[in-house]
Amino acid sequence: MFSQDRIKALIESALPDCVAVVHSDDGEHYEGRIVSSAFVGKLPVAQHRMVYAALGDHMKSDIHAFTFKTFTPDKWQG
Repeated sequence: MFSQDRIKALIESALPDCVAVVHSDDGEHYEGRIVSSAFVGKLPVAQHRMVYAALGDHMKSDIHAFTFKTFTPDKWQG
């Protein structure tokens, strides 16, 4: 089982000025909200690619399912 804390740490260490909130009820299906200044000026698909890149090969083997939303700091505050 891959922990939600590990997912949070991977994302936050890869993206500048990032705050990630990750939750799982069963240890297999994860949900997240990710706020980063790195998302400014990027389309949502590019933002999601950045998160997947931060998780790397863990998405293929350790993380069964991860649903998340991305936000710029301004969108999060709004």
